[in-house]
Amino acid sequence: MNASEDKLAPEVRSILAAARERSGGEGTLDVGSRSFPEAVAATEAAGRVPVVAEVKPTSPTTDGERTDDPVALAREMVAGGATALSVLTEPEHFGGSTENLRRVREAVDVPVLRKDFVVREEQLDVVESDLVLLIARFLDEDDTDSLATLYEAAEERGFQPLVEVHTRAELDRALDVGAEIIGINNRDLGQLEVDLGTFERLAPHVPEDVTLLAESGVASVDDVRRMRAAGADALLIGTAIMDGDVEANTERLTTVDAERTNRDAATPDTASTAATTVTDTETTDAATDTDTR
Repeated sequence: MNASEDKLAPEVRSILAAARERSGGEGTLDVGSRSFPEAVAATEAAGRVPVVAEVKPTSPTTDGERTDDPVALAREMVAGGATALSVLTEPEHFGGSTENLRRVREAVDVPVLRKDFVVREEQLDVVESDLVLLIARFLDEDDTDSLATLYEAAEERGFQPLVEVHTRAELDRALDVGAEIIGINNRDLGQLEVDLGTFERLAPHVPEDVTLLAESGVASVDDVRRMRAAGADALLIGTAIMDGDVEANTERLTTVDAERTNRDAATPDTASTAATTVTDTETTDAATDTDTR
């Protein structure tokens, strides 16, 4: 364990250790992906808030497990107005599977994100999806499988990489590799605390031509408005949609009157930033629930 990993929460270290043990696919995938930026633009044009709804059976930061058919959940999310879907494929801690992803992607016509903890290039070849998550904190530049290496490998296969960041240094790394889709995770993987101010502090440093997602901690229509006011193009929402009526929850969060503010004009609301820190035992949603979502 390196010094950086020692700062991770125990749950996250367990997730990372399990990810390193998982094998890759057989052969190299060639994916024909559905454009996420185009889907976001179409949602905006229709007057709705772009939301990536997450099919998440369980997570280390939630109680219990939802055992509904993932395809049924996915269809409800799309019916509620989801721009795209996120499907967990991590089995040990999130109850996900590659089969769930295959079935969901076949059943819907919106872009689908593979939510997992990819740490080696061959793990990209396990299953097709439209987007694939690359977590900057887990991909050191000193490693053979660095963020730059995996980003290039994902693009070569036809995936749209979603690079997840939590700090300014991680954001700079994402921009350095040319990331066109970036997710700012409001959850600190060291303490598992969620602070919506994380997005507000980092968003002004993201160029307008990057599609920017707010991840974790979006639990209410007020949270949606707050993230949109800070410059979020889209929001990745899991728990707040999965808890209860999935279609109704999705519709409630996608029909908010929440116009996006240009990021160069958005400034952090220091009062609201200071007021919003929730722990992993409170509402979360994740981008990586531990969030890694």
